[in-house]
Amino acid sequence: MVFGRDIRLSRILNGGKMLCIPMDHGLTLGPIHGLENAHSLIYSCEAAGLTCVLVNKGIAKSMPRPSSIGVIIHLSGSTSLGLAPNRKMLMGSVEEAIRLGADAVSVHINVGSKEEPEMLYKLGTISDKCDEWSMPLVAMMYARGENVKDPSDPEIVAHAARIGAEAGADIIKAVYTGEISAFKRVIKGCPVPIVIAGGPKAETDREILDMCYDAMKAGARGVTFGRNIFQHRSPQAMVKALYQIIMKGKRSDEVMKVFDIKNA
Repeated sequence: MVFGRDIRLSRILNGGKMLCIPMDHGLTLGPIHGLENAHSLIYSCEAAGLTCVLVNKGIAKSMPRPSSIGVIIHLSGSTSLGLAPNRKMLMGSVEEAIRLGADAVSVHINVGSKEEPEMLYKLGTISDKCDEWSMPLVAMMYARGENVKDPSDPEIVAHAARIGAEAGADIIKAVYTGEISAFKRVIKGCPVPIVIAGGPKAETDREILDMCYDAMKAGARGVTFGRNIFQHRSPQAMVKALYQIIMKGKRSDEVMKVFDIKNA
């Protein structure tokens, strides 16, 4: 028997794998380079191999036409202008995401910050509501805050990922720890699929592709790369390259040749 959650997951995944551009940065940072026109970016990349995009509700609500790929509505946010940028507040609801035609929702949790208890409460509340509506939940589980010395420490990343799974998320977004064997331990300790975040803008294309390949080799189910796609000189080419690694299992060097992506 197929349930609503399964149908919606099939719209944001391809064979259980994800290639997503998160585009929630506009709320946090403003109209940064690459996101001046979010709608145009979505339409230009949707045929390149994307399985979904992750946007705030206002971007979904103002789209000129429906997208042909899955849409994840982000429900939490904060701004770089505020006094507590690590404090992610709910700015939407599961019901609102359903009205907008979303295929999944996401929330951002900063583990280790002084606001952690409040954010965990919101995570649990949204998780319960997602179960009520059979809506997939993506939990962005980051170790950020006063009690975190190294946010990419494998033990801390594994703990943060496990928190999201324990709270009922269907997919966890986590930072890549930078080493295959270490990330395998993160994967092993999490009972639901993990996709990796892209982090800051990489210096070279090869760095982006290698991170994707290594994470997939460790057991990740895909990537959610923001700046490393939408600030790339050719977002479509980068999406096509990542698609070959994620969906076809190709190596970074193979993809560099096929798509003429330069190591610069």
